[in-house]
Amino acid sequence: MHAALAAAHAAAQAGEVPVGAVVVQGGRVIATGANAPRAFCDPTAHAEILAIRAAAQALGRDRLEDCDLWVTLEPCAMCAGAIAHARIARLYYGADDAKGGAVMHGPRFFSQPTCHHRPDIYSGIGEVEAAALLREFFEQRRG
Repeated sequence: MHAALAAAHAAAQAGEVPVGAVVVQGGRVIATGANAPRAFCDPTAHAEILAIRAAAQALGRDRLEDCDLWVTLEPCAMCAGAIAHARIARLYYGADDAKGGAVMHGPRFFSQPTCHHRPDIYSGIGEVEAAALLREFFEQRRG
């Protein structure tokens, strides 16, 4: 989670919502993503999507069934869909997102009967730091 938090800090420094993600295979980070929708002029440039794309490229395949995804914030519906399509084995995330999350909140994507792949899910890892980073980012933007 330290690498994902570092990516989230980098996103914040770039003026993006501070979310970071890493894909891990066999205990080794193989790809990192930091939120960049503004920088890339791409609404799909969420940290999870960028990390999954980079991991697929690095491994030369679209299925990441032997990989884990660590992300600082509960994934949204788009990212949950990408996690399912990539066949990520385990999802570890930090802060809950009651407003935009789709894992434990909102549509609860992986609980739907139409979901074809469900990763093992572990929440609350690095939650305090991830939530504080998001809170500080938005406080600065508002104030």
